[in-house]
Amino acid sequence: MVVCGLACWRCRWLLPLLLGLAIIMGIIALAGRGWLESESEPYVLQASLWESCTRGEADLNWNCESLMDYGWGRAAAATYLVGFVILVICFALAVIAFSIEILRFNFVRGIGGLLFVVAAFQIIGLVIYPVKFTEDIPLTGDNMFSWAYGFGWASTVVVIGCAFFFCCLPNWEDEVLGNIKPTYYYSSPERAPYLN
Repeated sequence: MVVCGLACWRCRWLLPLLLGLAIIMGIIALAGRGWLESESEPYVLQASLWESCTRGEADLNWNCESLMDYGWGRAAAATYLVGFVILVICFALAVIAFSIEILRFNFVRGIGGLLFVVAAFQIIGLVIYPVKFTEDIPLTGDNMFSWAYGFGWASTVVVIGCAFFFCCLPNWEDEVLGNIKPTYYYSSPERAPYLN
């Protein structure tokens, strides 16, 4: 029977793989135009982290306004972007940490600490954006925070989960490196007469 727990060498790559997934979701959030959209027809509003676009009901062309003209727009973009850059650095450090033959477990715990910093930056950006957007920009009709905003939150949730795993991984150093012998549980013949 093969069990792929923490002791499995291939399974150690799951955490860097999850960080790579968080990077992909972060790229989608940064580049996506679906942070805020009109929920139903007429579709007159579409916003990203960088700009807000509106159009008339009969108009086909979008009129876009940069959110970088607002202080909160720059703050939301900067905090999310700083978190994303630190996430990319953590991914590179995780690949290096899991590539060497002997893991440096204090190094791994430091990556976990940095991932908590990433999560804090991303949460700040993801909270500033909807609060200030709805205060400062007039909205018409029914609007919803859409798919790209959801990818931003999904990236943040994955980062928080990875941060806990990276911080807790050194507690199982011997299991990961395969330094402990397996424990077998069996009963003696006196206790199990059915084995005779």
